[in-house]
Amino acid sequence: MTAVSDTPAIVPDPLRVSALAADLDAADLRSEPLRRLWGEEADDALGRGMRTPILRAIDGDSSALATLGRFFVLGIPQPEDAVAAALPRTGVDGLVALGLGIADAAAPVIRPTALLRPQSFVDADGVGEWWIASDLDEVALGSALPADHVLGVGGASRTLAELVIPQPVNRALDLGTGCGIQALLVSRHAGAVVATDISERALAFGELNALLNGVTNIEFRHGSMFEPVAGEAFDLVVSNPPFVITPRGGDLPAYEYRDGGLIGDALVEQFLRTVPDHLTPGGIAQLLGNWESRGGSAGLDRLRSWIPEDLDAWVIEREELSPLAYAELWIRDGGTTPRDAGFTPLLEAWLDDFAAREVTAIGFGYVLIRRGRADAGTLRRFERITQPLSQPGRALQGGLAAHDAIAGGIPQTLFVAGDVTEARHLMPGNDDPSVIELRQGGGFGRTIPVDPALAAFVGACDGDLTVAQIVGALADLFEVPLPELWTDLEPRIRQLILDGFLAPAPLAE
Repeated sequence: MTAVSDTPAIVPDPLRVSALAADLDAADLRSEPLRRLWGEEADDALGRGMRTPILRAIDGDSSALATLGRFFVLGIPQPEDAVAAALPRTGVDGLVALGLGIADAAAPVIRPTALLRPQSFVDADGVGEWWIASDLDEVALGSALPADHVLGVGGASRTLAELVIPQPVNRALDLGTGCGIQALLVSRHAGAVVATDISERALAFGELNALLNGVTNIEFRHGSMFEPVAGEAFDLVVSNPPFVITPRGGDLPAYEYRDGGLIGDALVEQFLRTVPDHLTPGGIAQLLGNWESRGGSAGLDRLRSWIPEDLDAWVIEREELSPLAYAELWIRDGGTTPRDAGFTPLLEAWLDDFAAREVTAIGFGYVLIRRGRADAGTLRRFERITQPLSQPGRALQGGLAAHDAIAGGIPQTLFVAGDVTEARHLMPGNDDPSVIELRQGGGFGRTIPVDPALAAFVGACDGDLTVAQIVGALADLFEVPLPELWTDLEPRIRQLILDGFLAPAPLAE
C-alpha cells in the first residue's frame, strides 16, 4: 500500500481564501500571463512533465508572477521573503494556515504542499478561468503518489466536462468530486450542486476551490457512492468515479482518486444500478467508466444488462485495451515505471487478477442514462466511436432531442445540418460514383455510406419541400413505387436524424 500523505490538512478558511484570491488576482496568476512570461514552448513542455524549460526561461526573475509560478504552478520551494512579497494580503502565516505551504526549519524557504494552477474553460456562457488547487504531482514530489492524493484537472476531467450536456437544471450532483472541477463547471448552469467524495482531503480542496473562485451554490458532503444523498433526486448527475480496475489484496497501491475498492468493474455496475433512484423525471446521469469483457461476454453487453430497460441509455466505447496494456497504463499512472523494482510484481498481480476472472479486454468510454418521456419510447444506443469528437456534449444533447422529436414520426420538414458534407468516389473513367458518403464535421464525426436515393433525399432537405414531396419526387425519378421507396428510406432517415445529419426545422435555427 502506498503511504498516506503526511502533508498538512487543507483548511478552507473563507477569510484567508479571500485574501489569497486577491493576491493571485493582483499578481495576474492566469494562463495567458504565465504563457507570456515563460513562453509557449516551455508552457507546453510542462504538460509533458518537464519543468526545466520554464525554470530556464524565468531564471533570475523575482517578480510576484514568477515567484508564484515557481511555487504554485511548478511546486518548487521559494524564499520566504519572496513568497511574503508575492502574497502581501495572505502572508506566509496565512498560506501555512490554509495548508498550502510549510516553513522549512533548515532554511528560510517555504515549501509548497499543493499545486494551484489557473484552469481555463469554455461553456455556453463564454470563456472563463478558475484557480484550481490540488495535491503536488509526481513531478513536484519526485516520487510515487501517496494513497490519499487529490488529483488536479487532468485528461479525464476535461473529457467529462466536454460530455456534460449544457442545459440549465435545478439540482445537480457531482459524485466523487475530487478537486471539485466538475461541480464548479456544473454550478454555472445549476441552481444548486451537491458534491460528494469519500476523501475528506478531496472535499477540503473542493471547498477551497469554490471559495477561491467565488462560487457559492455548491454543498460538499462526505461519504461513499450515493450514501450522502440517500432519498434525494437530481436533474443531473455527473461522475468521474474511481473506476480503475485494480487487484485487491496484498501490498498493492490503492489510490483514493482512482480505486473504488471493489473487484473488477463492480463499481461502475453499482453506480448504474443505483443512480436511477436518484434521477428526477427527465433527469440525466453522465459518467466515465471501465468495463470488462470476460468469460466470453463482451463488455458492452455486460454493461447493457446493468441499465434498466425502461431508461434511455447511450453508451460510447472509446477504446479497448488488452489486460497487459491496461495494467501497464495504470501502473505508470501511479508513478512506477519498468525501470523500478516494483514494476514487475505489480504487473504480475494485475495479470493474475485478470486471468483469474477470465478477463480478455477492458473497455473505456462514456455512459449517459436518462429517465426519459414515457411517450417517446426508449433510446438504447451502445456503440464504439474511436474518431476525434467535437463538442460531444452538444452532440449528445442533439441526439436526445432528436429521439424525442421523432417519437411520433418523422417531421414534415427536415434540414441538413450545417457541418454535413458529401463525398463521392468514382473509378477512373466512370461517371457514376462507386461510393457516396455523408460526413459530419462536428459532433461525433461520423461517416455514413449512402446510396443515390438517400443522397438525393438529403440534398433536397433545405426546407423548401416537405419530406413527402421529396420522397414522391424521388419515386418518380428512380421509377420505384412510392411505398417501396418509403419502406427503404424511412428507417435510414430516422437514423440520420438521430445521428445529427438531419434536423427538424426548429432545431436547425
